[in-house]
Amino acid sequence: MSEAERPASPGATLSPTTAAGSLSADVQALMRKGNIADALALLQSRLQDAPEDGEALYFAAVCARMSQSFGAAQGYLDTLLHLEPGNGRGLQEQAHLYRDTRQFDRAIDAYGEALRANPALLASYRQRLALLRDAGREQEANVTAAQLQKVEALPKPLLAVTDLIAQGRILKAEQLCRQFLMQAPSHTEGMRLLADIGSRLGALEEANFLLETACELDPDNVALRIDFIRVLSKRQRFEASLEQAERLLRTAPQNLQFQSLRAIELLQLGRYEEAIAGFNGILEQLPGDAITLTSKGHALKTLGDSGSAIGAYETASKASLGGGEAWYALANLKTYQFDDGQLENMQAQLAANPPLGDRIYLAFALGKAFEDRSNFERSFENYALGNDLKRASLNYQSAGFEREVDAQCEGFTRALAERQGNRGCEAPDPIFIVGMPRAGSTLLEQILATHSQIDGTRELPNILSLAQRLRRQRNSADETPGYPGILADMPADELQKLGQEFIEETRIHRGDAPFFIDKMPNNFRHIGLIKLILPRARIIDARREPMACCFSNFKQLFAEGQEFSYDLADLGHYYRQYERLMSHWDTVLPGSVHRLQHEALLDDFEGELRRLLDFLELPFEERCLRFYETDRPVRTPSSEQVRQPLFRDAVEQWQNYSPWLTPLRAALEATGE
Repeated sequence: MSEAERPASPGATLSPTTAAGSLSADVQALMRKGNIADALALLQSRLQDAPEDGEALYFAAVCARMSQSFGAAQGYLDTLLHLEPGNGRGLQEQAHLYRDTRQFDRAIDAYGEALRANPALLASYRQRLALLRDAGREQEANVTAAQLQKVEALPKPLLAVTDLIAQGRILKAEQLCRQFLMQAPSHTEGMRLLADIGSRLGALEEANFLLETACELDPDNVALRIDFIRVLSKRQRFEASLEQAERLLRTAPQNLQFQSLRAIELLQLGRYEEAIAGFNGILEQLPGDAITLTSKGHALKTLGDSGSAIGAYETASKASLGGGEAWYALANLKTYQFDDGQLENMQAQLAANPPLGDRIYLAFALGKAFEDRSNFERSFENYALGNDLKRASLNYQSAGFEREVDAQCEGFTRALAERQGNRGCEAPDPIFIVGMPRAGSTLLEQILATHSQIDGTRELPNILSLAQRLRRQRNSADETPGYPGILADMPADELQKLGQEFIEETRIHRGDAPFFIDKMPNNFRHIGLIKLILPRARIIDARREPMACCFSNFKQLFAEGQEFSYDLADLGHYYRQYERLMSHWDTVLPGSVHRLQHEALLDDFEGELRRLLDFLELPFEERCLRFYETDRPVRTPSSEQVRQPLFRDAVEQWQNYSPWLTPLRAALEATGE
């Protein structure tokens, strides 16, 4: 059996039977003996009982292909990749099938997609390299050869770590990587992989330290430097990330990737005109490049130049590769409507089975296109497809979030709040807007940022990062995570230090106003922590009717995070857990949170605004009623909507989809009080 034909253990979610390894062991033993038909019969028997067993589907596809039953092999792969669209070995097997049926161009692309899903697949590098050379595509072949050489040079433990990361087995990958680094503490690729794991787990400070150290050890390593830039950017250390991007660019001023990195960091820093100039410079060399055009569109949209943003997005959507994000960016403007030709174009692109990322973007964009035509059944079909594809690539478990809420309710008590209260940093500057995404937080920020004493910023990651840092600390007595229990005995000087750290780290986002807004909605999970380190901080809970709020999340493809939002049942469960935790904060921290119901704001704008400003102890300013006239960058999906007066159009939109929302309705009812 050649390497290309030898099946490796797929990155699939195994049922209890196959997880024990008995099925795969039996199948592989038969395949080694050449008994492919017997192996396939065993797999077919298994699939009769468990038709969604990912491992069985994978091996069945391999056996069918090796038997030259190509139609059956494709059927198994279609089922597997529908269930697990990011399964690297499934994508590799799809490429093998294209190769064996002499669809060589499709095989080249499919091997590339498999490697994006799992960079540890040596067979995909080798097969893609051979096909590229046969096709005379020497430049691409040379790039693939260099990538293969780098991966082949990895120590076996690090190749295994790379594979585990791709399979989503992050904790196992972390354990193996740490074991390797204990033996080779200065191995920069090991440090890079551990930093990648840390970044995925939210341990951004540790990732920052690892990459900074690795860059000092190997200053010319481009991959290290790029990862370092990305982690600094995730931490919103944009001055530092720009400095690193410019350092990289100085090594190769004509390198378009380095130019793009610099332009993106300028964009993050709010230097929009310079960022746009950088994107324009790249487009002079690569006219029509979809990624650059889309990034330029994002910059223009943030500035409020929607006309120019639309032009950039529309041009990007016409690209033969990578246009999916541009289609979704147009849909995400909320105010844009697709014409019939664009609708047909998107449907044709989706039917052509593009890479996973483009399929997700196109499905969400088509959901919006059909919604605008009041074809709600077709709209829901596409929204559901986009959500299914996205959720299959994630690891979200609703039970895990419920345990997190349990831990906060059990660990952060009224007694703890009274004992540890008023010991943190006394700065009154922060105003936190928390709650569910798509509950009106961007609108609230826009209204408040119009006030002369308040700066609007963005969704700041600092509190989430701090909570993750505390969670990864260990109590001396045992190996259980220390957060939130660690807060009970935290010394006053430590609370003050953490609060002051937040004030200093967020200063870069502020202007000269005495108060500023952090509108990260997920901070509702850490209100106890916020009030201990910043006892004078003000907290606003942006609340929206459950069905409307949850369905608005279901229609939204988020840039990152919000992993609960891609399944209707998960959404209903999350919403009720959010309510439960907010009720807990009301009990243990009475009077600390001002709740503002979105529908009430629409009914009595001025009255609700006056009550909100009273809570913030700020004077009423008439201009807050004309928030839509405020000229400030807005980065969230609601950027176009908050530049208009208040409207009620979205309040009951979910009812158009009521026939298909039974799982959401059931989850809200099952977990409600």
